[in-house]
Amino acid sequence: MSKIKTHKATAKRFSVTKGGKVKLNHTFRRHKLGLKTTKRKRALRKAGYLSTSMAPTIKKLIQK
Repeated sequence: MSKIKTHKATAKRFSVTKGGKVKLNHTFRRHKLGLKTTKRKRALRKAGYLSTSMAPTIKKLIQK
């Protein structure tokens, strides 16, 4: 049986924390920032965590 390769596009977007949660950066922070409120942009700066239902799928894609 062959090894499972890491999905590189996914590996660039997600990381697994020490506790096993999947960490991600928020989207919608690249352009058209003048339309968004300061509060919204500030909230998007912080990293988010993936839902527990989606986490196993992403972990399988980024395993090493």
